[in-house]
Amino acid sequence: MTNDRPTTRPARFWAAAGGFVAVGLILGLALAAGLRLQPDTLAQTHPAGTIASNAVALPLANDGVTSPFVAVVHAAGPAVVSIDTKRKVSAGESGSDEDELFRRFFGGPGGGGPGGGGSGGGNGNGHPMTIPASGSGFLIDREGHILTNNHVVRDASEITVTLPDERTFKAKVVGQDPATDVAVIQIHADGDLPALPLGDSDKIQVGEWVMAIGNPLGELQGSVTAGIVSARGRSSLNIQGGAPDYQDFIQTDASINFGNSGGPLVNLRGEAIGINTAINAQGQGIGFAIPINLAKHIAEQLVANGKVVRGFLGVVPAELTPKLAESYGVSTDAGVVVQEVSDDSPAARAGVHRGDIITAFDNQHVKNVTAFRLRVADTPVDKHVPVALLREGKPLSVQVTLANRDIMLAQATGRPRREAPVGDSTADDPKVASASIGITVRELSQRERETLGTKIKGGVVVTQVDEGSPADQAGISEGELVLEAAGHDIGAPADLSLAVRQTKGQPRSYLRLLVADVDWSSGASQPRYVAVKTKE
Repeated sequence: MTNDRPTTRPARFWAAAGGFVAVGLILGLALAAGLRLQPDTLAQTHPAGTIASNAVALPLANDGVTSPFVAVVHAAGPAVVSIDTKRKVSAGESGSDEDELFRRFFGGPGGGGPGGGGSGGGNGNGHPMTIPASGSGFLIDREGHILTNNHVVRDASEITVTLPDERTFKAKVVGQDPATDVAVIQIHADGDLPALPLGDSDKIQVGEWVMAIGNPLGELQGSVTAGIVSARGRSSLNIQGGAPDYQDFIQTDASINFGNSGGPLVNLRGEAIGINTAINAQGQGIGFAIPINLAKHIAEQLVANGKVVRGFLGVVPAELTPKLAESYGVSTDAGVVVQEVSDDSPAARAGVHRGDIITAFDNQHVKNVTAFRLRVADTPVDKHVPVALLREGKPLSVQVTLANRDIMLAQATGRPRREAPVGDSTADDPKVASASIGITVRELSQRERETLGTKIKGGVVVTQVDEGSPADQAGISEGELVLEAAGHDIGAPADLSLAVRQTKGQPRSYLRLLVADVDWSSGASQPRYVAVKTKE
């Protein structure tokens, strides 16, 4: 007999061991599932249509690593062009701050023209000189139409377009729209030209991957940067030296530099969802692009007619701030407030009143002032549009026929100016009274009434605002007029005092006032609604 142990295990040992392992695996998986320790797959994490809708065929790099951006560059890059311009300026005129919109953003730096390719103004001897400048653009059809910024080609005496394959063409301006900073130029080439497909900027989401392609510094053609959509609907931006009338910018942290103006902001499907337009020269990771849906509508009109015709309603809208909404007894997303209705405008003829809340325009809910102004401007002239209103808490609907904005504004600017009142405005000894909201008011003098004419009926003049008072906190200033309180006309100081007392007896904490800053040299006024707190 021997005491040597076998060097292999019997079959039944391995069978038993395998059984224990199998049982262990089953229990482990069950426990992990119960505790949600397993990582979700992409299909589990993201609802159908969110990730898949952005999917592209990803090429395989030589090192075996896939990149979601390479396919986008291959698809979109050939349609992105470099734009070089020349314009003549007179002696002493600068070509820097005017040629590149984003150079003026937040007081952007001076020096060269767009993309850093420009030079200074006059040559010092009184003779005009030619200033070169550079920007970007992208082909949108096979006919050679190129979408870019208006400020890239503004006042250009010569425009040269260079394609990624190094072919160069002279371009002509098809149409320009300073109000949105959009322009269309065109080149003529033999054979087919690449065209960049246009996406739907209304569907982009904050956090979505985007790429900027363009010609930074005027010499780095075809540069690509990546980032995300940082925000949507940016407006009222402080653009030094002037700004587009209509702002609805996409904010991105994809690097945008001088010379990127006019280039596309593209999504991961290789579609243009914006036109790169402006940067914050004082910061990093803050760039702005015009939404492609807005630019596309403008481009269609420019190609068809060479100009843009906008609809005109004839109201001055204001946001429903939380305090103002509380004074109305509505939510902040109810719509926009009508601060003023222009005389003989479509809104006036349809019966829209100052103080109304516009809740829907052309059967679409009104979210904010920016979206509302853009929607009105994009509506064809002479179209009959239903407008839903809230008046004193009651819903109603009116039918409006839009007018031509350019014609209406031209008529308004041609109206005669009134002379300023002569002498002491208090010469008629108007009555003076104070309200418990922290202001002292007086009646209008006869001379002041004559200056205002029929544009403003009634109102009282603010003669004093107590520091730190509710009126002061609401932004009311001395010399302004108080025209309404809680939707009722104010003709005398006593009317305002009565409105304050009545508000204090109601559950609402704020009194809605319509105040106006008046230019007494012309009689023109800028009314606005404010909400003044009447009780704690």
